[in-house]
Amino acid sequence: MIRYLLPALALALFFLEPVFGLFSPLQLDGVYYYIVPRFLLMYLIFVTVYYDAKRAMIYGLFFGLLYDVFFIDIIGLYSFLYPLMCLIASYIVKSVQRNLVVATLLTLVLTALFEFMLYLFFSAISLAALPAEAFFISRLLPTMIANSVFLVMLGWAFKLIIDARLIERENSKA
Repeated sequence: MIRYLLPALALALFFLEPVFGLFSPLQLDGVYYYIVPRFLLMYLIFVTVYYDAKRAMIYGLFFGLLYDVFFIDIIGLYSFLYPLMCLIASYIVKSVQRNLVVATLLTLVLTALFEFMLYLFFSAISLAALPAEAFFISRLLPTMIANSVFLVMLGWAFKLIIDARLIERENSKA
């Protein structure tokens, strides 16, 4: 039964991102800070690290395509970047230890890379006229802080669910 929990959790995170996106932008002292939740991306990286990179890339392709269709109208951007982040995570994980601290740091670094790649793409096609310094201060930093809090709160839960699926898969083979 846990078999269906991995994609169900990905689906739930996909639907929760826009809900948490409603809290953005925050205005502090007349300055707007934009928080972009990347719950699904972080979950996909955890699936890559602890479960199966191929499965995470398939989920990334599927949910990236859904994200492209429903939210940004540029087909291919998220459906390319989600699996790419999973692929990068799978190559990095081969040479480092698989513990929760490393997975958390890797997830945060790849989330920052993801945001920066989106910024570069939107700047290249002139959809974003934001200078790089303003991007880092008003969008990347608040996004990383908010996603760090989310990951610290739920990273261990991701790992527990994925470990339960691994145990179920091993028991079904025996």
